[in-house]
Amino acid sequence: MDITPELRTTILRDQRVRRSITRGSHFYFFHIYFGHYVSSPTALFQKEIFGFTEDESQKLTAITAFRGSGKSTIVSLSFPLWAILGKLGIKFVLILGQTQSQARQHLKNLKDEIERNELLRKDLGPFEEREDEWNSSSIVLPLLGARITAASTETSVRGIRHGPHRPQLIICDDIEDLQSVKTKEGRDKTYQWLMGEVIPAGSPKTRTFIIGNLLHEDCLLKKFERHITDGSMGGVYREYPLLDASGTTLWPGKYPTEESIQEEKSRIGSEAAWHREFLLHILSDTERVIHPEWIQYYDEFPREYYTEQVVSKVRFEKIATGIDLAISKNDTADYTAMVTARLYFIDQKLTIFILPNPVNQRMTTLETLECAKNLVNTSRDKSKSVLYVEDVGYQSSLVELLKEDGYDAEAVPVKGQDKRGRLALTSHAVQSGRVLFPRQGAEDLINQLVNFGVERYDDLADAFSLLVLKALEEKFPHFGIYFIGPDGVTGWDNVRGEIDE
Repeated sequence: MDITPELRTTILRDQRVRRSITRGSHFYFFHIYFGHYVSSPTALFQKEIFGFTEDESQKLTAITAFRGSGKSTIVSLSFPLWAILGKLGIKFVLILGQTQSQARQHLKNLKDEIERNELLRKDLGPFEEREDEWNSSSIVLPLLGARITAASTETSVRGIRHGPHRPQLIICDDIEDLQSVKTKEGRDKTYQWLMGEVIPAGSPKTRTFIIGNLLHEDCLLKKFERHITDGSMGGVYREYPLLDASGTTLWPGKYPTEESIQEEKSRIGSEAAWHREFLLHILSDTERVIHPEWIQYYDEFPREYYTEQVVSKVRFEKIATGIDLAISKNDTADYTAMVTARLYFIDQKLTIFILPNPVNQRMTTLETLECAKNLVNTSRDKSKSVLYVEDVGYQSSLVELLKEDGYDAEAVPVKGQDKRGRLALTSHAVQSGRVLFPRQGAEDLINQLVNFGVERYDDLADAFSLLVLKALEEKFPHFGIYFIGPDGVTGWDNVRGEIDE
């Protein structure tokens, strides 16, 4: 709807017109009652966010936008009030922050507007506030029988109600930070709380908005992006970086020139923070060893095949498992990790096919021994299975126990290299595609590889580097040309790689 100068004057003077327009449009509700937040012309991406708030058909909306984009002002400040006072007629809004102090701040911002925004009070008041039984503050709009409650990830919201109403609108604003996403446990805890407690607190008609920053490849917003992309959940996911792929600013009203962008970048100071907070590039503050774009996948194992006279260009060699031990079940101990792969020669080059579902858990010595045996016993190529165990102190005893029971096990010395150095030696094999990963079942391993140095645990990465480095350095006995002789005799020429006439 275009606002002409005449209509603008009417809106300012006539309460009935003003209320009619703002009830039907969150965009105009915001610009009329929250105009003091508008310091630059509204951008197209912001208009799209307003459109998402008005679209009742979307039950899940996940948005990440650059810092200072106005996403919280639009979604967490203006939207809850418009959802109740506007055409949606919602009775119960739940706003969630990561901590209680953040949740209270969301509510304080709303209270400040209700108490001090004269035009809002005049048109849509009166309002009152009171404490509630969940130890979170609430704003009650008694004439409408509506309430806005603020809570945090530290608070249980199971079974929360306002009279007969479950939450009809749930807004999650920055419920993760750099510390909480640092470990898989932290990320999983937030995700499980949201999926197991928050979303079920609503009804099938409840609308949920999740806004925040991209802090990790496996952060909450990226999880929802995957769910929406693969169709396992309905909804909308949007990313709004300050600069698009062509380098054009998404908010020309605030950042009209290259100089204004550079000024903002200089103000931030940190290159990592600039990429993370403004360009929505997920970078660790430490240099990556393995980059996400290097990871290559396989869909099936290669098949050995032969010509009439000569050659198999593909040969299965063996199954190998790298084992990184941590003989303790203490909650603070490292995990025992076992990463297994099938090794093939393809065109005389070793290619390592990582198998799905690597072992990664705390185990006693006996449990570790049985688990290692199980990996071999359940393999279809048991006779060609080898176990590589890191040779550090007491760990060599596992090798002896395995050998006594008839298993092919080898202690592999680390040769004084640190974990980062060992992983770095595998990087070329990963980048060149000599190490391939399953499309499903290796997510935790890949996460540790691409976030090495940031993740709290790195046991899978250690087992991976042990496996890959040992496989790459081995001198396999069957490295040569597979031949079929005139009399049908087969074999390998290991000396010159030539067919025996």
